Amino acid sequence: MAKVKSKKQVKKLISPFKNYWNRNNLIIFIAGLVLVIIGFLFMAQDPWDSTLSLSISPIILLIAYIVVFPLSILYKKKKTSLNNVSSEN
Repeated sequence: MAKVKSKKQVKKLISPFKNYWNRNNLIIFIAGLVLVIIGFLFMAQDPWDSTLSLSISPIILLIAYIVVFPLSILYKKKKTSLNNVSSEN
């Protein structure tokens, strides 16, 4: 008798980060990149001792690095459950 070979099932690996980065995270991350670019452009303005270079630029960079980038990483949309929705009939 001939042996019947069974076909092996190929398991697909599903990334745990598949649904993590959505459009909102990407928009927040791009906003952070824009803030960093603006901050460094303000820092490069002449004269070197202007208010724009010494005060405003570091504040913009701090906001980008300390607030916006972590927000883009940690932001996750809350799931809405159907049980909490009340219907008015």
